[in-house]
Amino acid sequence: MKIVGLSGSKVGSKTRTAMNYTVNSIKENYPDVDVTLIDLAEYDVQFSDGRNYLEYDGDTGYVAQTIMDADAIIIGTPIFQASIPATLKNIFDLLPEKAFQDKVVSMLVTAGSPKHFLIVEQQLKPILSYMKAQIVQTYVFIEEKDFYRKEITNEDVIFRIDRLVEDTVVLTETYGKIRQAKDEEYGF
Repeated sequence: MKIVGLSGSKVGSKTRTAMNYTVNSIKENYPDVDVTLIDLAEYDVQFSDGRNYLEYDGDTGYVAQTIMDADAIIIGTPIFQASIPATLKNIFDLLPEKAFQDKVVSMLVTAGSPKHFLIVEQQLKPILSYMKAQIVQTYVFIEEKDFYRKEITNEDVIFRIDRLVEDTVVLTETYGKIRQAKDEEYGF
């Protein structure tokens, strides 16, 4: 099983901090899972220009191909100006319409206001649904008050991250078994 953690912003540290906890949780609890963290702050990703994702090279091609090769994606995003960052939206624009078909996608959100949970419900989930993702319905919402000096200080948040990882892995395994059983019905 391949899981990609996608830290969807070029600025700030809170989302990356939360994604580090997430990746560490996967490594500690599911050592057989192949996990890759992509922090968009570390890559020079071009703006989408409508080409097929396979036609991009460099960082853009690597990021797109790594996401497409994954069985599951855990998206970490901050909320800026009551919206997802343009860097994350650009990733969605680079990928094909059905990029997340047969993939499990879960979300981790950092925000300055408790009202920003609406962005996940009204912006992020509809995009993921349109792209045919199997969405883990519960997500981790982390507020500014849960961090101190690039550390998560709220134990409940750490518990919820561990649960998000568990839900992502279990759902990915379950969908994989369902798809395998369905494929076996065809007898090829």
